Amino acid sequence: MTKAKILILGSNATQIELRGGGHAAIGQYLNETAVPALALIDAGYDIVLATPDGTKPTIDASSDSVDHFGGDQAAYDRAKGFFADHPAMNDVRTLRAVVGDGLDDFAGVFVPGGHAPVVDLMQDREAGTILRHFHAAGKPTALLCHGPVVVAAALDDAPAFRQALVDGDDAKAAELGRGWIYAGYRMTVFSASEEKIAEEHGLGGALYFDMEKALRAAGGDVSVTDTDFAANVVVDRELITGQNPASDRALADALIEALGRTA
Repeated sequence: MTKAKILILGSNATQIELRGGGHAAIGQYLNETAVPALALIDAGYDIVLATPDGTKPTIDASSDSVDHFGGDQAAYDRAKGFFADHPAMNDVRTLRAVVGDGLDDFAGVFVPGGHAPVVDLMQDREAGTILRHFHAAGKPTALLCHGPVVVAAALDDAPAFRQALVDGDDAKAAELGRGWIYAGYRMTVFSASEEKIAEEHGLGGALYFDMEKALRAAGGDVSVTDTDFAANVVVDRELITGQNPASDRALADALIEALGRTA
C-alpha cells in the first residue's frame, strides 16, 4: 500500500538564452529527477509528473552520465531505465490539469533541476498556484539545484520579475519581489561560482542572471557552500532546497523525513 501522492513539476524547456545573443541546449538533469523520484517510490509514495504542456521533459545531455551517480553503473542504469520506461515518467499531465483537479490529495511537491526550469517553470502561472497551495498548507516543498529558482513563480508577476533579472534592473526586480510568500526563508540554490563553471564548460556562454541573485532579489535568505559542488541541503519550514547535483540523495532524504512528520 502506498502512503500518499507526491507531485513532481517537470520542465519542457530545451534552450536558454545567453548574454550577447544565442542559446544553449538544456534540459532536466537525469540524476536530479530519478534519484529523488526513485527514493520516494522506494519509501512507498506514488509520484505524479506534470509539466507546462503535458509532454515529457528532455534530459540534459550533460547529465546523461555515470559520473553523476558517483561512477555507480548500476545506479545510472536504474535511473536511465526508470526515466525511459516507468509509467510515472510517461503518464505526464499538464500543470493546468493538476491544478484543475485539485491539489489536496498531494502530500508534497518536488522540482528537479537542470537549467530548464529557469526558462519556463520560474514564470509559470500554474506553478505559482501550486507553490502557493503547498505553502498555505504547510506541506513539504522540495527543489533541487536550479529548481529552487522556481519559487519565484509564486510572485504576483513572475514573468515581469524574470524579465527584470534579464534586463539587469535590480531595483525593479526587488520591487516585484515585495510580498513574496518565501521572503526571509532560508534557502540554497546552484551557486554563482558553480554557474560560472557550467557556463564555461557546458553552456558555451554566460546567462543573463545567476540563481543566487534571483532568489536574493525576491527576498530569499540564500546560502551556498564554500566548496563548489559539495552536497548542501537547507530546510526552513516547509521549504527544502538542495544546492547542486551532488545534493540529490540528501534532498530526497530530507523530503522523505519531512513527509513522515506531516503524514
